[in-house]
Order: sequence, then C-alpha cells, then structure tokens
Amino acid sequence: MELEQKPHHIVIIGGGPGGYEAALSGRQLGAEVTLIEKTGIGGHAVLTDVVPSKTLIATAEAAQRVAHATSLGVKFTFAGQPVKPKIEIDLGVVNQRLKDLAEAQSADMLAELVRAGVRIIHGSGKLDGNHHVIATPSDGGKPERLEAKTIIVAVGATPRELPTSQPDGERIFTWTQLYNLTELPEHMIVVGSGVTGAEFASAYSSLGSKVTLISSRDTVLPSSDADAAAVIEDVFLRHGVTILSKSRADKVINTGDGVEVTLSDGTVVTGSHCLVAVGSIPNTMDLGLAEAGVVLTESGHVQVNKVARTSRANVYAVGDCTNFMPLASVSAMQGRTAVFHTMGDVTAPTNLRNVASNVFTAPEIATVGWGEVDLREGRVSGFVQKIDLSNNPRAKMQGINDGFIKLICSTGGTVIGGVVVAPRASDLIYPIAIAVENRLTVDEVASTFTVYPSISGAIQEAAQDLHIPTA
Repeated sequence: MELEQKPHHIVIIGGGPGGYEAALSGRQLGAEVTLIEKTGIGGHAVLTDVVPSKTLIATAEAAQRVAHATSLGVKFTFAGQPVKPKIEIDLGVVNQRLKDLAEAQSADMLAELVRAGVRIIHGSGKLDGNHHVIATPSDGGKPERLEAKTIIVAVGATPRELPTSQPDGERIFTWTQLYNLTELPEHMIVVGSGVTGAEFASAYSSLGSKVTLISSRDTVLPSSDADAAAVIEDVFLRHGVTILSKSRADKVINTGDGVEVTLSDGTVVTGSHCLVAVGSIPNTMDLGLAEAGVVLTESGHVQVNKVARTSRANVYAVGDCTNFMPLASVSAMQGRTAVFHTMGDVTAPTNLRNVASNVFTAPEIATVGWGEVDLREGRVSGFVQKIDLSNNPRAKMQGINDGFIKLICSTGGTVIGGVVVAPRASDLIYPIAIAVENRLTVDEVASTFTVYPSISGAIQEAAQDLHIPTA
C-alpha cells in the first residue's frame, strides 16, 4: 500500500512582484502555496514605489506634451482669440489618482492569487529553522507555525534614511512619502542623482516646480551610459534645473515654512521641500535568516545564485532583498525561476547581463547588455554605432530633438548591447533585448523590416552601419 505523498508546500514571505510571481508559478506546477504579506499584495513596488512614481511621471509627460504642442503648429484659443497655454497641476488630484491606481492594481493582484488557490496570510513571517515559518497575523491573531518544503523570501527593501536628514512626510520626504502632497512644491531640492533622484527631478521640473539636484558625483546618473547621462544633464539645465555636482548634503532640516540643506562645504541651500533619495536597505532584519544558516552580505542582502537559491538548499530569496539587480522585472523573473527550480521543472539561470533596464526621465534611458564603457575598459571587444534622433525622420515629425540609439556588437558581429535615449525608450529597447538574449547578428537585425517612418528604424540603421564585410 502506497503512502499518500504530501503536496509540495511553498511558503513565501512577501507579496511584491517576486513573491506574487512565485506564488502563481507554484500553483501552476501543482504546489500548495502560502503567501505572507503585511502591507498589501504588490508590496512597495505597487503601493509606494514603481506604480505611483511612474504614474506621476506619466502626468508630467502629458503636461509637457501640451506645453510643447504649439511648436508643432497646434493653436489654443479662448473666445476666438489665440492664447498661450498655461499648465497648472492639481497635485492633490494627481496624487489621489495614482494612489487609487496603485490600490486597484494591488486588489487585482490579490484577486488573481485567490483565483489561483493561493492561501494569503495578512501579516509578517519569520523563519524558524530552514523548514518552518512563523506567520504572525496583522490583526493580532495567534501566530501559526507553517511547515514548508520550500521557503521563498521576498521582503524587498526600504529607502535609506540619513541620521541628519530625517524624513517627516511634511517637508522632508523619502520617495514613498511624496504622494500625500496636495500642492505642487514651489522649490523641490532632490538629494541624490541616481535613478530615483533623477526621475523625480525630471518629473517635478516637468510639472512646474523649481528643482535643485544635489549630486555627490561629477555627473547626474553616474552609473548610466556616459552619453545618455550627458543628454539628461543638458535637458535638465535647459529646463532650469540647478545641478550642484560634487556636493554632499550633510544635514536637512524643516524650518516650518521650508527646508534648509547644509552641504559639506558649509553652503546652505533653501527650498520649500526636500526629497532624500540616497539608496535603499534590504528588509532582512529580524527574519531569522542568519539563525537558519542563510548567508547575508555585509549590506544585509541575501546572497543568492542564478536560480535564486540561498546557502540553504530549500530556502530561496528574490527581489530587492537579494544581491541581484533591484528591478521589479528581475524580482518577478527570480520568483518564477526559484519555483521552477525547486519543483524540478526546466529553468534557465538568470543572466543579469541580458536584463533590460530603464530610467524614467524625460527623455527615458533604456539599456541592455554590455556597455560602451565595457569595450573601452577591455572587458569585451567589439564595435559601437550611435544614431542621433535629430537625424531620424519620425523623431523630427514628433518634435523630438534629444536622444539617440546606440548599438553594440562583438568583433564577430553579434549584438551584445544597446542604449536608447528617447521618449518610450522602455518600449524601444525590447527589440535590442531580444537580439542580445538570442545572440542575433547585426545583419539579422538589419535585414528585419521596420516601419517607415519610425524611431525603431534607427535601430535598423545602426545595425546596417555595423555590417562587417565578408570579402
């Protein structure tokens, strides 16, 4: 007589993009899945980070399209008389809309998990060894000890706070706190010129705020493609953004009717509000990870391999709490990969080199694969071709003056990287990402038809220019 085999029970701590995708994948493969989430399905990515911030940026883009419409021959009239449009932003309405969208997205994700048969526990989870999780309900209910064949940690990260620049949600903010503002800041000081700082500086400038960007580095977006960062910095300066490079904020204080930011050289910068965007820290404290034998990095991130496995064979970790790239798309891919691996299904290790990423400034910056700096510093050999959008017919029609397409290939002609600086770069990078992932040659990309006129035609043009003669 055969003993009935227990179903594979997966317990997931955290319901952000990684935990959500892991839960659905587990049910797809027939596992019993319990997901523990204390904030709301979608986690910070949906409720206080990616969804609301990109919704705010979409509003800023809409405002700029209206403002620039006259350059395309669009006229605005009132009582039959031509008028110059004055863009006014009702930030209270904007922020309420984005919060509603975030809540609706979270509700949709919850409904999808329920339909799939995932058990949801609203509360917090903590490892009790490497085969059990203590789930503590948020409503004060009795903690439950869950036995798990596989544990997936997907707890994300939170904004890093500076001891001398404590956020108060009134004048001094982290990026999760901005959405309670009801009036557009008169002068927003942004501390930090990385992706988050640059995105919000771009958005608030486009919405009509005066913006000062404080950067401890030589340039804005120091980790981005140098040409792309130069375009963004030039656009910022033309739009009136003040950039204080090689400057470090030592202290930020709320003066009651504004903020004072003291730099390391003693300079005091005054404004109405301040956003502190200086990175994030993983939410890995007090989870029982070290006690369960899970190795953490010095920064507190969970050390994982390319299938999201930790130092404990049955414990996986995904998303911003790990040492992998902190992107929602990577987190989701890790979630699926972890489940497929633990369930014995076919899975491909995550290759970070092939991850497409995007900076949602105006214009956007999208990148994938090897960069030009990798060629310059000898990490890989190849060629680069850059096509300025000022030469692209479709870009001219749309009044796009800033941006470019950059394609990178190996010495043998295989596409190994690319950069897009343009409106909707997040969409335009996809064909380059496909080429990188599938090791297409520049000739294969060049021989693929594009629509004329189109901005994507610049990708084909770059590929044509990279043709390597066989004779």
